[in-house]
Amino acid sequence: MESNKIVYTSFTKFAVAIAVSQGATLSQAKEIIINSFDRHPYAKHISKIIKKVKLEKENLSILSSHCISICEDFGPDRDYITLVLLLESIYKNEVFKDIEKDTIANLINKFKSEINRINANIPPPPLFNVLLETRSVVEWTSMFWLYPFIPKHKSKKSKPVLLMPPYLGNDTSTTFVRKYLKSSGFKTYKWELGVNMINSKSLPKLIEKLDEIYDKHQEKVSLVGWSGGGIFAKIIANRYPEKVEQLITIGSPVWGVKNMKTPIIKTLEFLRGTKIKERNLKFIKELEEIPDLPITCIYTKTDGLIPWKNCMEAETYRNDIKNVEVFGSHCGMGANATVLLTVANALNSNIEKVAKKTIIEKFETLFFPEFWEQKGVSKFTNLFFN
Repeated sequence: MESNKIVYTSFTKFAVAIAVSQGATLSQAKEIIINSFDRHPYAKHISKIIKKVKLEKENLSILSSHCISICEDFGPDRDYITLVLLLESIYKNEVFKDIEKDTIANLINKFKSEINRINANIPPPPLFNVLLETRSVVEWTSMFWLYPFIPKHKSKKSKPVLLMPPYLGNDTSTTFVRKYLKSSGFKTYKWELGVNMINSKSLPKLIEKLDEIYDKHQEKVSLVGWSGGGIFAKIIANRYPEKVEQLITIGSPVWGVKNMKTPIIKTLEFLRGTKIKERNLKFIKELEEIPDLPITCIYTKTDGLIPWKNCMEAETYRNDIKNVEVFGSHCGMGANATVLLTVANALNSNIEKVAKKTIIEKFETLFFPEFWEQKGVSKFTNLFFN
């Protein structure tokens, strides 16, 4: 989340004030709020902010409006859902007395609706990105000679992985990803349902396939979904966390689908005969929930079909949620070397908990946008000698 300190300085003051309004002392309120951030990746930094909070006669509505105003200034961001979920957990805390429960509930619901309003305004991919999708032809053709040179990180455990293709794609679309994972030591499985039309009727068959793989291996299955395939993968992960090891999405809209603006929306509505907003609200609602298991979302800011912000999960909600940016087009992600590396590395790190990167893995960092966003030449020395 951009400018975490500004957002959380405002939010934690609001959260502490809510706790105090429910009968807690200032010190008790701070302790409760600090504990609610226990799985947050920035827990230590936020606890320092909370300890500095000072309250006078604070108006909760004003504090809420101030926090919302800051969020609106920074623009839509999936990480705002972290703030909503934390407020709801604070409200349910058994330590508090029922002093102003209805008032607080209304305040939290208003805060949630305002966050939803902000997040409903993600712009569609610019025309330039749409035109750039033509490079996917180069990405796919070049992968045939580039593939042998991509480093293979052998997994010590032959874990099962179920792959799901993109919208209007089939198992051929995931050929390179499956081939690479297989060469890395994973047991891969196709979805075998023909062309993916993102139809909820495919879910029962996918769940049946998950059961078959789970029973065969007697262990949890990792799910990898590209674009529309990631939608299915996330819903299944939400429904059956006891059978899913982890979730990896590739350019998938994992939230905000109801209000998503995309060049392919008209195509979807033409083929289906109904507007997206009017179709299967239960399906869309399930997609908003965050599975309680490791999640890795791969996205590209030059995506010409899906707004890249819709492809990122709430990384600040838990420390086992990661968003990884890569270079490339949306249609070429199935033949993108950095995507292949990211999927394999995510599967390996979440399963085997590798402590240190090898020299080859450090070198691979050079191919990701995150590395080049760092300033100065020190990024090179820090990478190889730190």
